[in-house]
Amino acid sequence: MKHTHIIEAQQFNKRALQEILSAADHIRERAERNLPLDLLKGKLLGNLFYVRSMRTNLSFDCAMKRLGGQVTPIDFPEEFSSELSGGGFEDTIRVVSSLVDLIVLRHYQSGSAKRAADISSVPVINGGDGPAQHPTQALIDLYCIEKLKGGIDGVSIAFIGDLLNSRTVRSLVYFLAKYSGIKVSFASPRALRIGEDTQGYLRENGIPYGESVDNAEELQDIVSGADILYLTQIPAARFTAHPEDYARSREIFRIDRELLKIMKKDTYIMHPLPRDYELPGEVDGDPRAVYFDLIRYGQFLRMGLLCLVLGVSAD
Repeated sequence: MKHTHIIEAQQFNKRALQEILSAADHIRERAERNLPLDLLKGKLLGNLFYVRSMRTNLSFDCAMKRLGGQVTPIDFPEEFSSELSGGGFEDTIRVVSSLVDLIVLRHYQSGSAKRAADISSVPVINGGDGPAQHPTQALIDLYCIEKLKGGIDGVSIAFIGDLLNSRTVRSLVYFLAKYSGIKVSFASPRALRIGEDTQGYLRENGIPYGESVDNAEELQDIVSGADILYLTQIPAARFTAHPEDYARSREIFRIDRELLKIMKKDTYIMHPLPRDYELPGEVDGDPRAVYFDLIRYGQFLRMGLLCLVLGVSAD
């Protein structure tokens, strides 16, 4: 995977995904054995963020620095004189890629990561491009599932909440479609149903899935049978025209003590964060709540990914 751009989930086959997960394992083993981690000493990462993101920005910053590399943060480049004077996005990518060894790009427009990769002289990692995809977060989710369930093949996963606008859900579904025996369930408000593009991708890859819309009883059935519950926030801003629908939806698509009781003992609750009403603090103490564990898994995954893309072995 040396010098590979990380743009979208569809670009990977199962073998490539396993290579990434294995790289994360190698980093984790080195950390646990107190072996040197300065594998990227002398390398420079450019964090090019057109959109605020504390977690993605910080996690890549920490991952690079733990590997001995350095980071140049570039927040809101549109405010710089070059873009204000009409230099444009492409010119910014050309300039930045001539100065760093790797770019992590976060942008508000879908397709921006591919635009950057087409002209960059160094690898580009998509840190989120508008509502399209967030492949590194989904890779972390995939790694977490593998560690928690002892593998990914055969896993049953339920996606709950705002599925129409969640790029992490979209990316993770595309990744899961590479594995065998996967079962997918979607539960959401009607206005936030999973997109037809994602459903079509599942059908093309022969992955069975079911969908429940605005139905509390069906949600209970889904929760009771899933191995993984993947929640997303339901923003009030999506219901400005019908606030009464928001009030109803936030009550239906919420993990509470009653749903915890019907979950299997080995079902895990995941959430890409930030969270809201759908995941109250009372759930945090449940051993099946692993959304904060994702931060630790994320460090190993991003460190391994940085090494792979820059052609440095983590073995």
